[in-house]
Amino acid sequence: MSRYRIASLYGLGVAAACASYSAVAGFLDESSVSVTARNYYLDRDFKGDTPYPAAREWAQGFIFKAQSGFTEGRAGFGLDLTGLLGLRLDSSAQHTGTQLLPFDPQTRQARDEYSELGATFKARLDQTRFSYGTQFPNLPVITASPARLLPQSFRGTQVTSDAIERLTLHAGRMDRVNLRDSTDEQSMAVASPNGRFRAGALSERFDFIGGDYRATDALTLRYYHARLQDIYTQDFVGALHTWPLGPGRLKSDLRLFDSRENGRAEAGPVDNLNAGLMLSYQLGAQTLGLGYMHLSGDTAMPYLGGGEPAVLSDGTLSADFVNPGERTWVARYDYDFAAVGAPGLKGMLRYLRGHHIDLPRLGGNSLAESSKDLELSYVVQAGVAKGLAFRVRHAFYRSDLSGAATFRNDNETRVNVDYTFKLW
Repeated sequence: MSRYRIASLYGLGVAAACASYSAVAGFLDESSVSVTARNYYLDRDFKGDTPYPAAREWAQGFIFKAQSGFTEGRAGFGLDLTGLLGLRLDSSAQHTGTQLLPFDPQTRQARDEYSELGATFKARLDQTRFSYGTQFPNLPVITASPARLLPQSFRGTQVTSDAIERLTLHAGRMDRVNLRDSTDEQSMAVASPNGRFRAGALSERFDFIGGDYRATDALTLRYYHARLQDIYTQDFVGALHTWPLGPGRLKSDLRLFDSRENGRAEAGPVDNLNAGLMLSYQLGAQTLGLGYMHLSGDTAMPYLGGGEPAVLSDGTLSADFVNPGERTWVARYDYDFAAVGAPGLKGMLRYLRGHHIDLPRLGGNSLAESSKDLELSYVVQAGVAKGLAFRVRHAFYRSDLSGAATFRNDNETRVNVDYTFKLW
């Protein structure tokens, strides 16, 4: 072999190695690895006529996230891994059902531990990102609920694009769900508390498409279309607007869900229009919000089972306030204690009252429910424990519904302690 050919081959090898290093460098340079330790105590103390006196458990969770960057070039590729581990600290057969821990339906004994590992393969082409595998969507029509020890997840494909200025588009198809207290992937169902829809109806296809358009720096317009095959179809229209008003700022949050049955309607009829508006005024450290949510149609509002609906009652502990015919008033007050020299400390008070509930099987066609919510949270701001988060919530829930209802009168307390270790 001539010296010229040897030199050429050597040069090609060096160039290939450099290109390979450049590609891998993007994959690694933008990567991150973290572990969140979450300690969770949930105590739901039922009142009145109830088959169980309480749902009360204490558990420790660990959420491992390894997120890569993308390989260099116009088309880049990457991989994300999510590991979840839940450990039982305290539970009994009489007090299971908090959705912190899986339990045996026969003995009602909670498992000592449960775990899972999810992978997400992703690609990027210019301003568009594709992903397949374990998904944690956070959209009005599909949300991976983070409200327990470990988050809910879905399996499927998702596309997100910022190719058009001021517009973010989302589209996807999910075929499985992994519930918050489970380790196996299951077919999807419509949530049916209080017996709102036909039990046992399952689907293996949830499609969605839509986007957020930032019309101005103060106004965002939203639209999404979703379909749980052979169960329900849903359209969402929303608007977020903020503008100066006097010495403070006024924020409006409009949410409209229009739902009807899809295909074979295996969960029964679906006919619901949910219109909600929240107005919040912020003045310094204080924010006062007033809202109203109105449901019309022949049924309750449908949403995916295992989580919560993205309506004005989101964040409530003991009920979702989307029963047939329900009208709900919301009043909320938030305070940031940084204004009085306690940065990291925040408080919230909220009152919800829903009335005109039409559930004859559970007591009548003009029933009512209410929830009084209190929350106090604190995040350590400096020192060795910087980032350590404490959160205490308490709710008083009362309703006219019979003891056969899913949501029953209770006093509920939740205590969370979270800390994230950044390993990379």
